[in-house]
Amino acid sequence: MTADPRSLAGEPLDDDFDDLDFDEADADDELDAWSDPWAEDDPEAGADGDQLDLLDRLSLKRVAGMSTELADISEVEYRQLRLERVVLVGVWTSGTATDADNSMNELKLLAETAGSQVLEGLIQRRNQPDPATFVGRGKVDELRQVVIATGADTVICDGELSPAQLRNLEDRIGVKVIDRTALILDIFAQHAKSAEGKAQVELAQLQYLKQRLRGWGESLSRQVGGRAAGGAGIGGRGPGETKIETDRRRINTRISQLRAKLRDLDSTRQTKRAERTRHRVPSVAIVGYTNAGKSSLLNRLTDAGVLVENALFATLDPTTRRTETPDGRHYTLTDTVGFVRHLPHDLVEAFASTLEETALADLLVHVVDAADPDPLGQIRAVREVLASINAGEVPELIVFNKADLADADQLTMLRSQHPDAVVVSARTGAGLAGLRTRIDAMLPHPEVEVRALVPYGRGDLLNRIHQSGEFITTEHTADGTRIVALVHPDLAGALAPYNEDAE
Repeated sequence: MTADPRSLAGEPLDDDFDDLDFDEADADDELDAWSDPWAEDDPEAGADGDQLDLLDRLSLKRVAGMSTELADISEVEYRQLRLERVVLVGVWTSGTATDADNSMNELKLLAETAGSQVLEGLIQRRNQPDPATFVGRGKVDELRQVVIATGADTVICDGELSPAQLRNLEDRIGVKVIDRTALILDIFAQHAKSAEGKAQVELAQLQYLKQRLRGWGESLSRQVGGRAAGGAGIGGRGPGETKIETDRRRINTRISQLRAKLRDLDSTRQTKRAERTRHRVPSVAIVGYTNAGKSSLLNRLTDAGVLVENALFATLDPTTRRTETPDGRHYTLTDTVGFVRHLPHDLVEAFASTLEETALADLLVHVVDAADPDPLGQIRAVREVLASINAGEVPELIVFNKADLADADQLTMLRSQHPDAVVVSARTGAGLAGLRTRIDAMLPHPEVEVRALVPYGRGDLLNRIHQSGEFITTEHTADGTRIVALVHPDLAGALAPYNEDAE
C-alpha cells in the first residue's frame, strides 16, 4: 500500500493499514526463531503427516493472466474473475477505524489467496454505501484515476454489490469489478477437491451469477403477441426468447441438476451418520474462523494428515476421523469448512448438507486464532453463522489456538473474557492434554449402571463397553469378568442375561 487508504474520503486512517505486508517468508523466520515456555511441549516433528495434498497445490501455482472463472454454459458474458492486479475499495459505515482496518486487511488476504497482487486500498467514510455506485458518484472518477495510475485490471469491493452497482462501476471505471462474494466463491472454486465440494461451489456460483448475466442491451428482442393480444399481428412477431433468457433458463436447469446430485450425495452421508448413531458414537465438530488452525488441531488429535496451509479456506471438504478419550471411549472428530465475516448466503445454502454435521454434533470445539488482531470479532462472526444453521444451541468449547504466536497480554484478556476456554498451540502441541480432558468431560456420558458377570466367551460385550461405555470396577473370577459399568440402554439390554441383580 503506497497511497493514503482513505484517499476517497479525504482523511487519513491509522498508519497500520499503510503497512499491509503479509510476507509468509518473514513469518516463517519468526516462527523458527521463536522460543518461550509454550515451545517446551513440542512433540515429534511431522504432526501434520506427509502433506502430499499441499505439495500438489504448491506445484500448480496460478499463472499470471489466467482466470479461475466458472466455465461458461453459454455465450453470454459473465463477471469473469480475473484477479491479477487489483485495487481494494471499502465503505466504512460503522465501528472504529481499527474495525475498518481489520476488514480491509482480511479483504487483502482473500485477494492474495485467490492469486492476485494488491496494488492499492481505498476506504470511504459514509453512512451507507451508495445504491448506484457503492462509493458515491463523485468518488468514482477519483477511483478511476487510481486504477489508471496503478495499472490495475480489477477492482474488488468489500461488500456484496447489486447488479446495477456492478454495471455502473464497470462502465465508469473501465475495468472488471467484483465484490467480496465473488472473491470468496473464486477461492472456493480453486480449493474444492471432492465431487460434493465442487458441486456445492458450482451451485453457489450459479445462484450468484444468475442475477448478474450480461447481454440485455442490443440483444433484447421479445416475441410480440397476435392481434387479439393487442400486438402487431402476423409478420410482427419477434424472434422469441432473448439470449439472456435462454441462458437463465439453462442455468436454472443446471441448478436443478446440481441439487439432485447433492441430495444423492447427502443420502450417503446420512447412512454413515445413522451407523454412528446406532453404535452410540459421540460426535465432535471442529468449527471456527478460516485459518484459525482447525485442520492442524485435527491432525494433532487424530494423526489425520489433513492438508495444512497458512491460507484462507485451505480446506473445504469435511474430514471425519475416529479417536478416543483418555479412558478409551470412542468418538468422532469432524473438521468443517472455515467461516468468515459476511459469509455469502448462497454459499451457506449450497453447503447446507455439509454444515448439517455441525448442527447434529454432540459438542462444538470452537477454534479461535489467539494471535489475530480481533479474536473476539472472530467469535461473534462464527456464532452468527452457527445460529443461521441451527447450531447455536449445541454445547461449545472455545479453544484459543496459536498461543505460541499470541501476545501474553492478549492471552490474559481472552482468558478473562472466556474463563472456561482452553489455550493450546497446535504447532507445538502445548495444552493438548488438557483439551482432550475437557472434551472427555463435555461429551455425553452413558446413563445406565449395570452390574454383571460376563462370561469369558462374551469378550465382544466387554469390547463394546470399552468403546461406548465407562467401567467403574472390574474383577476377574473363575466364571467370568464381574463388572460395574455405565452403558447406554441398548448395551444394557445386551448385558441383561448376565446381570447379577437379576439373579
